[in-house]
Amino acid sequence: MARLTLDKVTKVFDDDGERIVAVDDVSVEIGDGEFLVLVGPSGCGKSTTLRMIAGLEDISDGEIRLGETVLNDIPATDRDIAMVFQSYALYPHMSVKENMAFGLEEATDMPDDEISRRVEETAELLGIGDLINRQPSELSGGQQQRVALGRAIVREPEVFLMDEPLANLDAKLRAEMRTELQQIQNNLGTTTVYVTHDQVEAMTMSDRIAILDEGVLQQCGTPLECYHQPNNLFVAGFIGEPSMNFFDIERHGSILVADDFEYPLSDTTVSKLGNTTDLTLGIRPEDVVLKSSVESDTDYHAIVDVVEPKGDENVVHLVFEGNDPENGTFKAVIDGMKSVTAGQRIVVGFPEDAIHVFEASSGKALRNRELDAAESPRIQ
Repeated sequence: MARLTLDKVTKVFDDDGERIVAVDDVSVEIGDGEFLVLVGPSGCGKSTTLRMIAGLEDISDGEIRLGETVLNDIPATDRDIAMVFQSYALYPHMSVKENMAFGLEEATDMPDDEISRRVEETAELLGIGDLINRQPSELSGGQQQRVALGRAIVREPEVFLMDEPLANLDAKLRAEMRTELQQIQNNLGTTTVYVTHDQVEAMTMSDRIAILDEGVLQQCGTPLECYHQPNNLFVAGFIGEPSMNFFDIERHGSILVADDFEYPLSDTTVSKLGNTTDLTLGIRPEDVVLKSSVESDTDYHAIVDVVEPKGDENVVHLVFEGNDPENGTFKAVIDGMKSVTAGQRIVVGFPEDAIHVFEASSGKALRNRELDAAESPRIQ
């Protein structure tokens, strides 16, 4: 059973006497067959974490376990873990088949016919069975990435580690490969840890997301949990594109007071805020409602600044009436068939069931929207 556990894992680098904490007390358990994505901005510690799991970096503190086996002092070659890097790192003088077989030939005493069988079966699985006699220079970027992935699959490891493997592909191919990787991982059922800085990849590919910032684990949960019920301001702002709108506010009793509006709260929401008065109000762009007239106390006059048409949707940049766009705008996402134009006077609504409230000083989430159970579509 390939359950992978990180237990208070820490990595400290010494830079000419200066102590740099790259990964700080990270604990997460990755279930057998689970697809976990480590995500965060550049320099947050996600690749360092992956390299510690692989055995390419020493651990400063904590434990990494595969099942009940502690991996800390086990060499990388003996960990039964295969890693796919951002760089394909294919041998240019070898064929596809030779590249995929090389690791097995060098690291095992497996018979040649068994190696050939594994390579051919894996090549068929990856859709490159007709390319096994070609050289890397004769392959496209997507095909080279499949070869690099195949080189890991033929080992039949307990765990796959993937360090931004799609970063070198163009946008269209990257989207196609995301789907293929999910299908392959589902078919193989191999525990997988995937590193990316792209939160779209994290949302679309993972069973769970582990979000890091400055080496600290901010949240680990399903994509919908991290999206709708973020632990803090960082997670709320990092997950989602376009990102959540934030407004600095002060609470006066049951009223939130911002520079441009006042927002009345229900007793239910007030009860979740304790005695905190300095807050941040958040609402996702798709939850901002555009209207033609004021209908409630949470509707406000605004001016359309810029419209970004995307076909299926429009991203509308707005400014509160009487304010200057240079002082900041907020966003709404509307259906692509609905038309608004720059300069248009409009009303925006912030439904209370969709708002998030954070403590300004710590960023801790005090109130998130409810995550309703997903309903299966009705098929007619």
